[in-house]
Amino acid sequence: MIEVYFEEVPADAEADGLIRETAEAALRSEAAEGDLTVVLANEERIRELNRVFRDKDSVTDVLTFPADRKRDFDGYLGDIMICQRRAEEQAQEYGHSTKRELAFLTVHGVLHLLGYDHTTLETEAVMIKKQEIILEGLGLKR
Repeated sequence: MIEVYFEEVPADAEADGLIRETAEAALRSEAAEGDLTVVLANEERIRELNRVFRDKDSVTDVLTFPADRKRDFDGYLGDIMICQRRAEEQAQEYGHSTKRELAFLTVHGVLHLLGYDHTTLETEAVMIKKQEIILEGLGLKR
């Protein structure tokens, strides 16, 4: 099950559907199953979480909180936090729609929950390629 919450940002049925569809596509692309939560938050909340959990006192676009795989998590993969305002700003910066940016951040978050990272050039290249394949499959090219 994929749950979507809007935390101190206006609820948006279109964004809710997009995020669910995108997360499901990302899971399918990896032949993965599991539950996850996506929260769209405001800048203040994402900055607070970034400071507390990453020791970075700044607004970021997406944070992921993978479930502890060593414990019995009943298929729960974890949580993804997306900053609504950063998604809108980045869409303008990159010259594409907010819809495409929200989908990108969702895919990025799901891949993190599945164990992917971008800490080296090699792992970053793998993650970028997977993201693009999933987004193109949804008709969301750059």
